[in-house]
Amino acid sequence: MHLKDKRKNTLIALLAVAALATVSIATTADARPRHVKVREAAAPSVSPMAVDHRYDLNNGDTGAVVQSSHKATRRAAASAAFAFGSSALVAEARRHVGTNPTGMSALWCARFMNMVLERSGRSGTGSNMASSFASYGRRIAGPQVGAIAVMSRGKRGGHVGIVSGIDASGNPIIISGNHNRRVAETVYPRGRVYAYVMPH
Repeated sequence: MHLKDKRKNTLIALLAVAALATVSIATTADARPRHVKVREAAAPSVSPMAVDHRYDLNNGDTGAVVQSSHKATRRAAASAAFAFGSSALVAEARRHVGTNPTGMSALWCARFMNMVLERSGRSGTGSNMASSFASYGRRIAGPQVGAIAVMSRGKRGGHVGIVSGIDASGNPIIISGNHNRRVAETVYPRGRVYAYVMPH
């Protein structure tokens, strides 16, 4: 055999080995079982997965939401399972997202919380003060789906809502009334919440 033929045969052999290795790797990957757990749930009308909502503290109490970074949006999507709680309170509150079911024009977050409790077969505080929920029910250490979150607004009173989930950073996702004049589901900074209570 000539030297040229040996090189040609060696090159063909190397290409054959490379082709077999590629097929082997691809076949191994395709042969792996694909176990994907899918959680099916009705998406709320305001999805925490669509945009990572943050409370805009520089925009007063309008409750404006701002779009966060792509990374934060991916974190929120990764923890979306937390956002779809099974609490009856969460389901009742979520039915009203985008509306004002109380008919009040100002300071109605506590009225909405009382309405949600009453429609879920529980008694509320009977007060239109958000702070009245700080001593309602059983206090818990941190956010849990179905817990009531009581928040401070500094000198201008408080705010109250129901925890519907927890984002990847540990911030509660809360459904509350009077959020920009309507019921909304959005992420609040965890430092703003001073009490979490589980309803009676």
